[in-house]
Amino acid sequence: MKAIILAAGRGTRLVPFTDTVPKPMIKISWKPILEYSLENIYSHVDEIIIVVKYLKDEIINYFQDSFLGTKITYHIQNDKKWTAAAIRGIERKDDIILINWDSIFEKKDIDKILNLDWYWALVLETSTPEKYWIFKQDEKWFATEIVEKPTNFIWNLANLWVYKFSSEIFDLVNNIWLSSRWEYEITDAINLFLKKNKFQLINLQWEFIDVWYPWDILWANKYFLEKLTKSEINWEVEQWVTIKGNIVLWKWSILKTGTYIEWNVIFWENCVIWPNCYIRWNTVFWNNCHVWNAVEIKNSNIWDNTNIWHLTYLWDSIIWNNCNFWAWFKVANLRHDGKNMRAMVKWKLIDTWLRKLWIILWDNSKLWINTLCYPARTLMTNSTTLPWEIIK
Repeated sequence: MKAIILAAGRGTRLVPFTDTVPKPMIKISWKPILEYSLENIYSHVDEIIIVVKYLKDEIINYFQDSFLGTKITYHIQNDKKWTAAAIRGIERKDDIILINWDSIFEKKDIDKILNLDWYWALVLETSTPEKYWIFKQDEKWFATEIVEKPTNFIWNLANLWVYKFSSEIFDLVNNIWLSSRWEYEITDAINLFLKKNKFQLINLQWEFIDVWYPWDILWANKYFLEKLTKSEINWEVEQWVTIKGNIVLWKWSILKTGTYIEWNVIFWENCVIWPNCYIRWNTVFWNNCHVWNAVEIKNSNIWDNTNIWHLTYLWDSIIWNNCNFWAWFKVANLRHDGKNMRAMVKWKLIDTWLRKLWIILWDNSKLWINTLCYPARTLMTNSTTLPWEIIK
């Protein structure tokens, strides 16, 4: 049996994070999102085919030609759009596991379904079927049709984009027509497959995480950090450091005197936390981060080569590569009216369903001393501020 993982897209809801990093390579807790999918399936198949296109070399160079002994090959998507176009041109004779890479599932769910002999899709019961691709089924729990965002209730089983097909699916995707959106859509091929094959719907039993929006990175970090049951300290912790929780402290990283850590936190390579900092609650520091004296940070994801200078207060934030916060940076994480935060995505304000969200900061941004920031603001790549500037 083979597996195909669709990983060619840019991830426009995460622009401009994905200006420099393909979405499958965005790191959650300690590894790229795509790696979680590989971990779930590698032992069940004899080949993994990763469909790539956007910034494909980042993926190919990272995973190379195998994963824990299972062969990896790469298929470069053509210029046609959408999911059916992604697998056009692939030729295999085996049954196929087809996965869209941007959801992270519990291995228990994946192990259970990959051992089934028949063809299937993984689904989730939803109270808002109008937001999803929905499967209809017959009285024997076999799928009869998949419908995009139905305006009238037809069923409540949302498609999670994890399937098992026979090799017939390749012939079907090569013969479907363009949709009304001028895209080749895998769901059109699925409907043809359903007419010829028994196709069971398998309900998700455990949790899963979708990383669609920037703030989903915080939810995903929380999910994995809560599973951290013991500390792994591989470098230096000075005297009078307090650790109340579990931490990962990787090589060349140092926690200096007076640092207070609460709950679970990760520090990767060459991070320095200077004296009297308060670090807490599901925060991840990637490589070469420096946090200077008397800084407080909570529930944040801080990527490589970022400096956070003294007396800065940073909560519920996502900070990308090569950013610099000068002294006394402050940002609010609650609205005065208590309503949910709204954030800018693809030049539209959308509801995050979060009451707390601070700042989303893209690559190479520099915020000067005493900058003040309204909550849930997004600053684009190469942003700068003046001293005492207010970001509204």
